[in-house]
Amino acid sequence: MTIATGARHDLSFIVESTYGTTPSTPAFTKIRHTGTTVGLSKEALESEELREDRQVQFFRHGTKSVGGDINFELSYGGLDSLIEAVFCGTWNSNVLVPANTRRSFTIERHFEDIDKYIRLTGCHFNTMSLSLAPNSLVTGSFGVIGKDGDTASSAITGSSYGAESNTKPFDSFTGSINEGGSAIGTITALELSVENGMEATYSVGDATTKEPPLGQFRVTGSITAYLDSMSLVDKFQDETASAIAFTLTDAAGNDYTFEMDEVQYNSGNPEVGGPGSVTVSLDFIALYDTSATTNLKITRAPA
Repeated sequence: MTIATGARHDLSFIVESTYGTTPSTPAFTKIRHTGTTVGLSKEALESEELREDRQVQFFRHGTKSVGGDINFELSYGGLDSLIEAVFCGTWNSNVLVPANTRRSFTIERHFEDIDKYIRLTGCHFNTMSLSLAPNSLVTGSFGVIGKDGDTASSAITGSSYGAESNTKPFDSFTGSINEGGSAIGTITALELSVENGMEATYSVGDATTKEPPLGQFRVTGSITAYLDSMSLVDKFQDETASAIAFTLTDAAGNDYTFEMDEVQYNSGNPEVGGPGSVTVSLDFIALYDTSATTNLKITRAPA
């Protein structure tokens, strides 16, 4: 008996022209990933009828939804279409800012060991997170919300699959971080989260969600730094606006620069847990900046 393994798991996507419908003869693009939980789920409808024997007699499946995460190691160009989808924008002269273009996708999972497929339709990339830590690769995840799913025993007739990109993942120690317009060398961790606030929307007579409306484009995160002064703590306590920008550079010299020009810290208490170095963690929200006309901008620069 052959058992499916993660080592032979493929993940691919294609943009849908019609929400929830996979294009005919689709040309899929493979997604570089380290793991995924994306799949179909259903609500449970359990009867509340009372019986003298205390037992439950009736149960039904309720509304369907697709959800879960796609985990990745960030690499130059490897996920640009999906980052674009989260931003609901378009790369313009290698610059990406949030906009209002919704894109739905079919996501296909292929378990190569057993040659079986799961296809998930009407998928939107609702969230994205990034994590930077010392001596680590830059990791992240996409949060997916979708319409429906099914299994299959073969590829779609006429389908094709483009080759995966082969750029090397970014690491956390090649690049730079600026805080308040100046380089800072005491950061020990940086977390960034982007979300669109999409939610499943149901109606009577349909077990699947309508195409979800866009909510606010929220950018939040946190930085952790060694405590070498009170400058960051003072910004929190005095409600002083700041800015965060960080550049990631891969081994070939390709860059991504993330810029948040209006940042407000909403925590900043140094905590001592022993005799070692003291750190301070600051949660932040990135706000709309009138000069940059955005709360977050990504600029890519090929080597």
